Amino acid sequence: MRENQSYFSLVFKFLFGGDKNRRPDLRLPEEKPDFAEFLKPDESIKFIWFGHSTFLVNIEGQILFFDPVFSGSAAPFSFMVKRFQDAVVKLEELPPIDYIIISHDHYDHLDMPTIEFFKSKNTKFITPLGVTSHLKEWGITEDRLTELDWWENLNVGKIKIVCTPAQHFSGRSGMNGNHTLWSSWTVIGEKERFYFSGDSGYDVHFKNIGEKFGPFDLTFIENGQYNPMWEAVHVLPEQTAKAHLDLKGKRLVPVHWAMFDLALHSWYEPAESLEKEAKKHQIDLLTPKFGQLVKLREPNAWERWWKQFIGNE
Repeated sequence: MRENQSYFSLVFKFLFGGDKNRRPDLRLPEEKPDFAEFLKPDESIKFIWFGHSTFLVNIEGQILFFDPVFSGSAAPFSFMVKRFQDAVVKLEELPPIDYIIISHDHYDHLDMPTIEFFKSKNTKFITPLGVTSHLKEWGITEDRLTELDWWENLNVGKIKIVCTPAQHFSGRSGMNGNHTLWSSWTVIGEKERFYFSGDSGYDVHFKNIGEKFGPFDLTFIENGQYNPMWEAVHVLPEQTAKAHLDLKGKRLVPVHWAMFDLALHSWYEPAESLEKEAKKHQIDLLTPKFGQLVKLREPNAWERWWKQFIGNE
């Protein structure tokens, strides 16, 4: 009975309560991406974050796009889970992309209109097991699709892309869940490597991946849209930092925040909380604005841009 009361209390808070700053009142800062500079050959990783878990990476000449969501909402209906602001660029403005890589099939990670845009492109797709079933329905031909199970890999040019474990769940309706796999992703180049957590609760898989493939030059780890009741499937900020350390990461980029309202905390709480953990553990924390080009080997001088909004909303 108490569990039911807690569940309904949480649902009520989600619909009608939570922090008063769950969504920003003002437009968050962004930069128009310099795609010409992004595409230039470079010995080091370059990336552009578009908010939430959508980011574009250039690693040794391979252009990889992770969990692209450009729609106005991350839900079955457009009036639900609306994004804070339009994407900093239109899909038509993106450079040619070699591979789109999907972590799982939830709406805030797998977006049908975005995927449909690529039907006429040469872009290929890599997903965990079962997720290509959605892409086939949306018109992507089978010859452009690759599914991987945990620990399986695909060689792409000089890099290796590995499907690695996560602790989450899947499904695009409440009645038909967990028929597809969810994953994190490890990308190994000849000179550098990075990791993307997808969505995941904290567990031993971070340490296992770190032992097997670390150290990582860069980690993109979920940090946002959390609640202590969801700890099994979403990390809390102190666990984001712990996961980065388990992975033997050198630089950490928090993702899964600042674009959609999927939890009860303020939109800026994830960044504030993780910054404290980063200072405590001496973690090199990268916090670019939407659209800002990051070159991994350049000094970390990123401003903590969200702080200007605290107390002003």
